[in-house]
Amino acid sequence: MKTPVGLVAFALVAPAQAAVPADVHALIMTAMNESAAGWSAGDLGRFMAIYAERATFVTGDGVIRGKAAIAARYAPRFSPESAAKRGTLSFEEIDFRAIDPTHTLLIARYRLKIAGAADQTGPTTLLFEKEPNGAWKIVADHSS
Repeated sequence: MKTPVGLVAFALVAPAQAAVPADVHALIMTAMNESAAGWSAGDLGRFMAIYAERATFVTGDGVIRGKAAIAARYAPRFSPESAAKRGTLSFEEIDFRAIDPTHTLLIARYRLKIAGAADQTGPTTLLFEKEPNGAWKIVADHSS
């Protein structure tokens, strides 16, 4: 069997997957759990605290730019009338890798447990950026 030359060239120049330092992993996963707790408690500010001001969110309808616009999209799910339908949010880590010293990529599965309904679940890909104050924030979110 012949191996395509392009595949061999890619294998020779592709960077190895970089491990995320344990302290960075812990900081980001703590922030993810805090965000999920905010969702479950109906606290939009707490849920959104993990997002950078310049974050983008990819939806089936296009790209939403900016933390305020993303929060506005989620706001109806945080009304008192929506509490029962909002459910309890959790994340299961699938892959986590360092892109460079200030960027990490988290691929996870989100799960919404809603009483009396089937769980809603799907993949989420999150790009985190380290801010000057040392906090790790989501700058790109693609969840489906």
